[in-house]
Order: sequence, then structure tokens, then C-alpha cells
Amino acid sequence: MARLALQRLGLDRIWWLVSPGNPLKSTEGLPDVGQRLAAVRRIANHPRAVVTDLEAQLGTRYTIDLVRRLKALRPAVRFVLVIGADNWATFHRWGGWREIAHLVPIAVIDRPGATFSALASPAARMFAKARVPEPDGRLLSTLTPPAWMFIAGVKVPLSSSDLRRSAGQA
Repeated sequence: MARLALQRLGLDRIWWLVSPGNPLKSTEGLPDVGQRLAAVRRIANHPRAVVTDLEAQLGTRYTIDLVRRLKALRPAVRFVLVIGADNWATFHRWGGWREIAHLVPIAVIDRPGATFSALASPAARMFAKARVPEPDGRLLSTLTPPAWMFIAGVKVPLSSSDLRRSAGQA
């Protein structure tokens, strides 16, 4: 997903945010942030990929808080939130989801089994007029939010949970 986003959006870099824990999921049995950070660094092999535990460093738990902090700390940076289609399908359950969409452009990367639920989601319907055609991907970071794009491509079925299971980290 990261490579696809870098390619299609023409981003300077992409940050892999290793979260302290998804507020919508149980963190029981989740390896600590340090272990997950090390595991992601082993697979994020790209010169423009930055693996970080920024959420833990800033003490943010929700994406809305992280986005607000990043925009305040780096007002000149044009951030784009890159999420999987599975997350876009449930984006309306995120705290401050409408505000997030008004603060940063969003790139939604297609995921196996999530295409239709993402494109029919409450967020997709609410922001239907803000959808940017995929061929205009390199413009997304320059647009005033709300602006979002659905990016099709090779669908990678792996999730962070799958990667932890394959590494034996539960």
C-alpha cells in the first residue's frame, strides 16, 4: 500500500505510523510498540518510507488528535492521510472523522473484500462531491480538504495483524 501511495500520489515520503493501539480494537495480546516498530522497520524497505511511533511520542491515541498536532507543528507540510479501503468503510466510526476529512486530503487504497463497502460507506457518501479522480493522484496533496481519492491497484491481502501472526508475535 505504501509503495502504491508513493507512486500514484507523488509523495515526498510516507510515514508508517506504528500505533500504540487502535481504539476500535482490543489491544489484548498486542506486542508493545517497540517490538512492532522493529518488525515494521524490517519490512518497510524503501528510501522514502519513514517508520515511526510518533503517536506514542506525541501521546495521541486518536487520528483526529494526531492530525491536529501535526498540522500545528508543521503548518507548511502538506499531509495526506493514507488508509486502506477497509478503514474507509468504517471511517464514520472514528472520533472526529468529519473534521479529519476537513483537515487533510485522504487517499483510500483498495483492499481485498473492501471495495464495495468502502465506496458505499457513510464517509464516501458524505464526501462524494470531494472525490478526486484517480488519474489526478499527484494533485491530491495540493488540494484543499475535503478531498479524497480511491486508488485501485494490486490488492495486498496482508494486514498488520497478519504480519504479526506470520512473525509469531500474535
